[in-house]
Amino acid sequence: MVKFILNGEEVTSNANQNERLLDVIRNEFRLTGAKCGCKEGECGACSVILDGKLVNSCMVAMGSIEGSTVMTIEGYSHTDRFSVLEKAYASVSAVQCGFCIPGMMLASESILAENPNPTEEDIRRGISGNLCRCTGYNAIVEAIGIAAKEGKGLW
Repeated sequence: MVKFILNGEEVTSNANQNERLLDVIRNEFRLTGAKCGCKEGECGACSVILDGKLVNSCMVAMGSIEGSTVMTIEGYSHTDRFSVLEKAYASVSAVQCGFCIPGMMLASESILAENPNPTEEDIRRGISGNLCRCTGYNAIVEAIGIAAKEGKGLW
């Protein structure tokens, strides 16, 4: 049994200690924003924020998160910061197929939380762990820059 905070709510999972966090949040808690892309921590499709840090949930064993705080895109979507990012992404058509977007949005949050005024290089480095198969990187980079300006004071 593992107790942790999921999107602001204390939860308990009976999952095996070796199970991946990704599988538990998708199958047990029915939060499907985090996607299973590679199962190797290379694509970022399964990104979540664990204790304030962006992580690939496919690489996190349930036994390691006792007492931790996990935020998925579903939880993040109820924040003012998400609203600013969502508007910025829409303003430059940064969403194509959408598969990478939950992970990209959480990577965007992580970038801006660490540095509210990132350079283009900072942004590109910050999203480098997230694969966009549609190659929408330029628009995503632009959207994060817009969000930094529009959301001044939120991060």
